[in-house]
Amino acid sequence: MLTGKQRAYLRGLANPIDTILYIGKGGMSDEIIKQADDALTARELIKGKCLENCPISPREASDIICERISADGVQVIGSKFVIYRPNPDEPVIKLPRAKRK
Repeated sequence: MLTGKQRAYLRGLANPIDTILYIGKGGMSDEIIKQADDALTARELIKGKCLENCPISPREASDIICERISADGVQVIGSKFVIYRPNPDEPVIKLPRAKRK
């Protein structure tokens, strides 16, 4: 679970990256889930987009992907969404630390 500060940090990192995951009229499929999983393993942070003819909303797409591959949804704006999952072997992105209670 990401804190607000971590989410804001990741939004800033996601701003300049290109969209690499596109969901079209076929909706959510196992190929899209696998593509997202492979991309998150390599990059840790990806941006996706639901095209106009997509049968599901960007929020639903983000939630489905996050649930299936144990990732965190960072942001959904318009037709785009950002997903984060740290690489368990070699993490590249260092998140700000969460405050202790």
